[in-house]
Amino acid sequence: MSSRIIQFGTSRFLQAHAAFFVHEARQSGQDAGPIAVVQVSGASSRSGRVAAFGNPAGYPVIIRGMSDGLPVDRTVQVMSVDRGLSAVEHWKELSRLFTEDAEFVISNTGETGYKTWPKEDRFVTNGQVPRSFPAKLAALLVRRWQASGRPLVILPCELMTGNGCVLKQTVIDCARLNDVPAEFYTWLDDHAAFAETLVDRIVSEPIEPIGAVAEPYALWAIKRAPGVRAPCHHPSIVLTDDLAPYERLKLHILNLGHTFLAEIWQRESRPADETVRAILADKGIRARLDTLYESEVLPGFAENGMGDEAKAYVATTLDRFLNPFLDHRIADISQHHPEKVARRIHAFLNWADKAGSASGMPMLRQIAKRYPLAGAT
Repeated sequence: MSSRIIQFGTSRFLQAHAAFFVHEARQSGQDAGPIAVVQVSGASSRSGRVAAFGNPAGYPVIIRGMSDGLPVDRTVQVMSVDRGLSAVEHWKELSRLFTEDAEFVISNTGETGYKTWPKEDRFVTNGQVPRSFPAKLAALLVRRWQASGRPLVILPCELMTGNGCVLKQTVIDCARLNDVPAEFYTWLDDHAAFAETLVDRIVSEPIEPIGAVAEPYALWAIKRAPGVRAPCHHPSIVLTDDLAPYERLKLHILNLGHTFLAEIWQRESRPADETVRAILADKGIRARLDTLYESEVLPGFAENGMGDEAKAYVATTLDRFLNPFLDHRIADISQHHPEKVARRIHAFLNWADKAGSASGMPMLRQIAKRYPLAGAT
């Protein structure tokens, strides 16, 4: 038996998240996977990583941190992946697997990938391999529809609200660009279940050529919908009717805290290789973060009816930030900083203001003012 998973994206995050969960499910006897990991772009610099996914011995994921007040330090040899493919170099094999074997699709290809696909990305009229991820996925879905029309579950893990809906609409836009028959869209609605998901795990370091170091905490929240199911059963996978509470807690506490620290790191000329744990060893900065949560963030959650959940999540977040085993570099966190300020800080201010939060949120407003939203005056 096989519940073939096609995973678009070779990131260390997915190695220590979805593929890790599937490995543990397989170890417990579940029919889950195997996984084919696909390098979406044609970057030759990652060719060694792609080949390494074919190693039957798997790859290491080191779990380090605290869980229920006790230290965790263990290494798991993940063996849920049976091959690595380049979408550019192995398009024929990828098409066959996708058409004949796949039961699930997982993706994590970057937050902006859905919105920046080239409008000239054609795949039907000339038979070439599409350049962008959405067009590649659209082409593969068309092939599956033509070949068998079997159902498929698509689980995007990109960090954007409504990621499943956004990806589905982008696939439709790509298909329309390529003059795909109307019957395809009916099949897409009836048999391709695009899930909305939220992922949460700090994966701080890569291991070369593949593997990762990650914290014990992990979450994969998947919104219930017709046709949607998880690729396996696992304690870190949650099926829920509402993703919003999970999204708010992660985005506006953990992620917002990261962005707040990244702003300090950039503006105050902190050491280039500083980690989250190291910057919080500075008592002054730790006090500023504590004040931010207590006087600006928690009041916003309380006004939105999530005070107790937010207080508990702040405590969990601080434990995760201070994990003595992980070296989570702020230079990594600070990448795409303006976009993160928009999603994590501007969006929180808007949400809290609408609920009538009594906090003036001066620290957050100061950061938001430095990075005005597009079109704002």
